[in-house]
Amino acid sequence: MKLSYAQKKQFFEEGYIVLPGVVPQVAVKEARKAINASLGLGMDAEQMTKFRAQSYCPEVQRSECITNLVMKTPVWDYAESMLGEGNLLPTTGGQIALRFPTMADPPPVPGPHLDGMYTPTNGVEKGKITNFTLLAVVLLSDVTETFAGNFTVWPRTHNPYQQYFREHGPEAILEGMPKIDMPEPVQIQGKAGDVCLTHYQIAHTAMCNASDNIRYAAIFRLYHKDHSSQMAEVLTDMWKEWDGMRDFAPR
Repeated sequence: MKLSYAQKKQFFEEGYIVLPGVVPQVAVKEARKAINASLGLGMDAEQMTKFRAQSYCPEVQRSECITNLVMKTPVWDYAESMLGEGNLLPTTGGQIALRFPTMADPPPVPGPHLDGMYTPTNGVEKGKITNFTLLAVVLLSDVTETFAGNFTVWPRTHNPYQQYFREHGPEAILEGMPKIDMPEPVQIQGKAGDVCLTHYQIAHTAMCNASDNIRYAAIFRLYHKDHSSQMAEVLTDMWKEWDGMRDFAPR
């Protein structure tokens, strides 16, 4: 399966696209069962900040029921259609991204971020650029209202971020979030089995969860096969790794 011309155009312009029903329900249920079985064993309260920043249920992250959400579904084909056949490294694990309901009133509303920037709890080494190519967010539960732990994006921010890094150098990412004019955020809604594909350079967050349900998702950071040798370069040339997008970003 491949993205259509219109879908690629949307991704090029907006920096993200939502694809309904990509992951079969049997795969969704297997992943959620493994996560719930892990949760049933209990969680160390002292590790909750780390789990939130890195991954819940770390012993499940690399299991086939998680990696198969990408490797054995059309998610892989859609991603490869944008990066080019043979250019996508196999994924070896996914982030178990849960968002539990908050009792805070009003609930805290988080700001945007780019992945791979150091914080004391996210496991990123201070002083190193640790970006990637493509983010794939697989919904493992229905999210049909706003402020329900929604994966949230700031559309079209990949363009001003690229310009910022061109003007200030790619190492500017080590200094914190670039200061740009931000559009209105979009809280992604969807059903279990939907996937949101997002360019690395799109600002995003997980919205607060004021609902009565846990939001389940698995998040995958996907890499072009040559990414490790050009991690800084792609911040200023954001379509360098996207051979399948040449109709919109020719070399």
